[in-house]
Amino acid sequence: MELWYALVDLLPFEWAQPGHMFFMKHALLAVLVISPLFGLLSTMVVQSRMSFFSDALGHSAFTGIAIGVLCGLQEPMWAAVGFALAFSLLFTWVRRRTSLASDTVIGVFSSTAVALGIFAATLGGGSFTKFNALLIGDILSVEPRRIGLLAGILAVALVLWVCAYNTLLLSALHPPLADSRGIRVFWQEAVLNAAIAVVVTVSMTWVGLLVINSLLVLPAAAARGIARNTRQYHLFSVLGAVVCGVAGLMTSYYIEASAGAAITLYLALYFALAAVFQRERP
Repeated sequence: MELWYALVDLLPFEWAQPGHMFFMKHALLAVLVISPLFGLLSTMVVQSRMSFFSDALGHSAFTGIAIGVLCGLQEPMWAAVGFALAFSLLFTWVRRRTSLASDTVIGVFSSTAVALGIFAATLGGGSFTKFNALLIGDILSVEPRRIGLLAGILAVALVLWVCAYNTLLLSALHPPLADSRGIRVFWQEAVLNAAIAVVVTVSMTWVGLLVINSLLVLPAAAARGIARNTRQYHLFSVLGAVVCGVAGLMTSYYIEASAGAAITLYLALYFALAAVFQRERP
């Protein structure tokens, strides 16, 4: 972290002065790690038409945290990660084993996860208000060790994209064709869904459950309208996520608003500008 502190100290902001406001410096680094992750995963979420899957995963992560708190765990986040992983694998299995549409399966799992989470949180007369912070999130509370965990996940995601993007895309767009080419569609989807589950769960406490789904939809939705090929599609999605993430963090700091909401609003503006540009483009 010392190298990062030295780099941030060069920025022309009052919070970037040496020895001050480490929480803001940690938050900026977290945004620079989280944003590319969401930008990459967003491209596959949009291609697979699973825009509400991350929302369902957020609900399952909340349920995992509630169960972890109920069990008295010191780190309920790990219970949330485990529950979200199990949730994503079960979702993938049900989706492949039934003829139901993806949105139907997502609706079933999402509503069940919400109900189970509320049940666990209020069991024995417990209060739900202690989980209110998860709804909005607080990126200023990020810890360096969590940033290291996200950096490791980003590295794994990059390796996954380089080595298996074509098979992931084919499995998402045309499962029968992927099967005919010897691709194990179930495991391709399971790996992708597990990656989304981990990213959503780890970042939920910083971004907020109410807006986390937008971070997995808006970057690629905007990029899809202005990109002319797959390379541009990924580039515009990642760059848009990073720029909007940094802008949202800066805005939230200076006007004292929710960082997750500010980032989402910038992404919505990016989507609107992309839609206008696509409409005017010949």
